[in-house]
Amino acid sequence: MEILAFIYFDPMYFVYVGPALLIAALAQWKVKSAYAHGNKYNASSGLTGAQTAQRILDAYGIGNVSIEAAKTFLGDHYDPKHKVLRLSPEVYQGRTLSSVGIAAHEVGHAIQDFKVYAPLAIRNGLVPMASIGTQFSFALIFAGIILSSWMDMPGARYIAVVGLGLFGATVVFQLINLPVEFNASSRAREILQQQGIVTAAEDKIVGKVLNAAAMTYVAATLTAILTMLYYASIVFGRRD
Repeated sequence: MEILAFIYFDPMYFVYVGPALLIAALAQWKVKSAYAHGNKYNASSGLTGAQTAQRILDAYGIGNVSIEAAKTFLGDHYDPKHKVLRLSPEVYQGRTLSSVGIAAHEVGHAIQDFKVYAPLAIRNGLVPMASIGTQFSFALIFAGIILSSWMDMPGARYIAVVGLGLFGATVVFQLINLPVEFNASSRAREILQQQGIVTAAEDKIVGKVLNAAAMTYVAATLTAILTMLYYASIVFGRRD
């Protein structure tokens, strides 16, 4: 029965999602490699990641965003709800090309927020639904298959369809997240040179760091899409 494979082990999962998992592993390796390489070089400006972020915010006249030191490794992010830029200790205090590049990327999101960049607004609006989808989609799919396959309950498969729909919100979130992240990186590299924080030669190293980070978002999007296709194959495609 399909449910037994679904509960214990289903080789088809790796047929569907395996390629994305390999890409995700490669992306993580590239991020660590590029980050370590960028950490070998200090920015010619001598600025820390926090100072870089503040200079860019000042240059754009953004005065309502604060900068805080986070406690997690590479846990850098911009919180649009509270207008806070949180930088990991290595980025906050670091003066390396990796530090200023990552800091500038996160400020790129603050600039998007300041300029009401449409994809960011849409992404932020999808956060609650994507969060619900991530938490409850599998449970609904699982319950729907159990009730329809084991208990032969009429219409129970529609519960799984609802779960599939919720997971679809996660997929949409990931798809919209891609242009948001790519745009932030593009802004970061341009701003760093405009403000004289990095040179043209240093920008090449910064670019490798940010491009490697972008690959992780591509991998996450592919994983979400292929996972949804796998779930859809169970809900619609396979029968007892």
